[in-house]
Amino acid sequence: MAKGFADFDFAGFWEPSEYAFEQYVGAPLTDAVVAAVERDLGYKLPRAYVEFMRFQNGGIPRRTNHRTKEQTSWSHDHIAITGLYSIGSDKRYSLCGEIGSRFWVKQWGYPPIGVYFADCPSAGHDMLCLDYRTCGPNGEPQVVHIDQEWDYKIVLVAETFEAFIRGLEDGSAFESED
Repeated sequence: MAKGFADFDFAGFWEPSEYAFEQYVGAPLTDAVVAAVERDLGYKLPRAYVEFMRFQNGGIPRRTNHRTKEQTSWSHDHIAITGLYSIGSDKRYSLCGEIGSRFWVKQWGYPPIGVYFADCPSAGHDMLCLDYRTCGPNGEPQVVHIDQEWDYKIVLVAETFEAFIRGLEDGSAFESED
C-alpha cells in the first residue's frame, strides 16, 4: 500500500470492466519497468503515482471528476477524466503505449511540459499532464489540465498527484450545478 495513501480505499477506487483491463490496466508494476519508463520519457515519476499504480497499474476510476478554479471547455468548475494510464508500454493507454504521453505531443501538438497520464471524454481534445515546468524533470510535478480546443490553455488541477487522486469526485456532485 502506498505510504501517502495509508487510509485510501484502493478496492473501491477502480471501476472493473473488460474495456479497462484490455486498454488501460498494465502488468503488475516492477522497479525495472518504472526505471525504463522514466528513462524513455525523461522524467522521474512522482513517488505517489508509482506507489498508487502498485495496487493496480492503470485503469478507469469510479470517481472521474475534479474541481478547478478556472473554466475549461468541459465545465465552468471541473474537469472529467476517462482513465489513468498505466506505467509501462504494454497497453494502448500506458505512459509509453500506442497512445501514451509522447503521442499527445507528437501527433496532437500538446506542449512538451511533462508526462500526459490521463485522458478525458473529449477523445483527445483535452488531457491531464504531470507538469514539470516549475520543478524540473526530477521534481514533484503539479497536475494540470490542457485544453487543445482553447489553444492548449493550461489550468492547474492539483498541486500533487496524491492531491489529484484524493480530489476526484463522482459526477453526481456536479449534476445540480451544471
